[in-house]
Amino acid sequence: MLGKIKRRQSLGKAAAPKVQALPICPLCMREIPVSEQDAHHFVPKSKGGRETRLLHRICHRQIHALYTESELARRLNTAEALLAEAQIQTFVAWVQRKPNHFYEKSRKSALRRS
Repeated sequence: MLGKIKRRQSLGKAAAPKVQALPICPLCMREIPVSEQDAHHFVPKSKGGRETRLLHRICHRQIHALYTESELARRLNTAEALLAEAQIQTFVAWVQRKPNHFYEKSRKSALRRS
């Protein structure tokens, strides 16, 4: 029979939360906190895409602010293709200096607004 102290110690060990590794954003290569996780269809769902990957919310919003769904489906349907774009490279260089939980509202590019 265990005493009170031994019982508490054994309960404390069993009740310790398991730490899971956070996913890594394929664009900015930073860990994605749970509150900032967004699922992105590299081929938009409206264009028949099914697979999703987790991205930072800010990275996901920036992609959709810069490119149309047709562009994403046709030529920017992988992380590597997106990273080859100058606008995404500039954005990634900027966002990598921010903390993982950083979020700022994205604006549509001038090309998409016209």
